[in-house]
Amino acid sequence: MKTLDIRDRILDSVLAIRPLDDTERQHIDFVLNWIQSGVEIFRTEKPATPPMHLVSYFLLFSPEQSKVLLVDHKKAELWLPPGGHVEPGEDPKDTVIREAKEELGIEAEFLFDEPLFVTVTKTVGNVAQHKDVSLWYVLKSNPDEPMTYDKEEFNQIRWFEINQIPFERSDPHLRRFIEKMICQFRSYKNWKDYESI
Repeated sequence: MKTLDIRDRILDSVLAIRPLDDTERQHIDFVLNWIQSGVEIFRTEKPATPPMHLVSYFLLFSPEQSKVLLVDHKKAELWLPPGGHVEPGEDPKDTVIREAKEELGIEAEFLFDEPLFVTVTKTVGNVAQHKDVSLWYVLKSNPDEPMTYDKEEFNQIRWFEINQIPFERSDPHLRRFIEKMICQFRSYKNWKDYESI
């Protein structure tokens, strides 16, 4: 896909996100202006060039068990959803497919086809400081299925029950994302089947 076409595709994806709150509305407006400005939106050189670039996060969610998978990320020193940098010209959804295979050895099964959430966040931990513009996706997964993970990137991976997520040591927007994911899930599924969430 041509870079110009993919910028339009990403722009459309961000435009389609219905904001959870004023914070997300501000992030959406910021990201739309950023994409439309014509600046480079993809990371072109490691570790952090340009100093603001696209990332795809994906949260593995088990509706049946009310659990999510987080990774203990070595560089960020936080419990995070898996994900990675969007390669130049890559569709962020394809980033999720690629990273799910590389980081966890799984095939991506999207619960929602498009990103559910967008954030702009300064990085922390032992990485070159920069800003990540993150598109957040949700994948359906089963905690009982075996999974291998990238031990160079993660200390460990772990399934957390929704009410036991370590928000104090995670992405500052994760709590809001979980709230939005549950609201979205309620609107798509028969809620009585998932009352434990």
